[in-house]
Amino acid sequence: MKEVIEALEKIGIPGKDLYELPTSKKKFPDGCNWRIEISGVERPSVLETVVKEAEERNIPVHRLISTVMGSTLLSKEELKKFAEKAAEAEVEVILTPGPRTSWDIGRQLVTPEGAYSGLRYRGSDQLTYVVADIKRGIEIGFRGFLIVDEGLLWVVNELRKTGEIPKDTKFKVSIYAGHANPAGAKVLEKLGADTFNPVGDLTLPMIAAIRKAVDIPLDLHVYLFDSFGGFNRFYECPEFARIASPCYFKIEPGSSVTNLYKPWTDPKLLNFLAKEKVKYAEIIKELVETHYPEAKLSKQGAKDLAIPQP
Repeated sequence: MKEVIEALEKIGIPGKDLYELPTSKKKFPDGCNWRIEISGVERPSVLETVVKEAEERNIPVHRLISTVMGSTLLSKEELKKFAEKAAEAEVEVILTPGPRTSWDIGRQLVTPEGAYSGLRYRGSDQLTYVVADIKRGIEIGFRGFLIVDEGLLWVVNELRKTGEIPKDTKFKVSIYAGHANPAGAKVLEKLGADTFNPVGDLTLPMIAAIRKAVDIPLDLHVYLFDSFGGFNRFYECPEFARIASPCYFKIEPGSSVTNLYKPWTDPKLLNFLAKEKVKYAEIIKELVETHYPEAKLSKQGAKDLAIPQP
């Protein structure tokens, strides 16, 4: 075991989870430790609700994970309105291209054993479709996109290198990619990920080990769907801010992604949940300020955010 640990350490991977929970010295470009991410902002009306609630509660919201149902399902006019409102509010938008994968004609993914293969794009046609949808979003002004497939991550990063995709475009890797250790995080960073979401049930020592291995921000679920386990990690947020900096706190309550993020979901429900998520952000801020006041929260509109450019 000692030899294996030493061998892993030589290639930049912690040989064990960091039970000593060291304080991270890494930070966002603005010198801050943590930020707020709100998921499931599916329509312009939900964005308006988030912005209004954040202003009333005086809580910064830095990033929105949007159109989880698939940006293909919003018209160009709707997307343009979304980009304009986000730019005005100085909030980063990570657009979800598609729908793809689970809406594809292939059925392996939805079988009990096939689900182990994860969300991946089947064939070159599907890669072409999703890249085309990303370019559609770019033309409207979006600069942040959610990625679930390492193959797609490599493709879009190469296109970013060649200038086919703007250099300032950012790619966030989803929890659905299923990465849970420092080696997986290192792979994503090398493939061009700007930020990534590890699986949601990692322990603090596991998260600390990932932080040691990579420099990109970690997107940590502090409230997650019932279908994923339904846990609430609000009281761990002070430690997250200390050991995982720079990190986003990701707030995503609900029954399941499958049930909630559909084009026919009642906007009233999405608006209600949006207000609740901002309220939870306020509670998290209170807990971090109480239990780890050294942690710095980024201000609204930090310069490195992928704010839309409509």
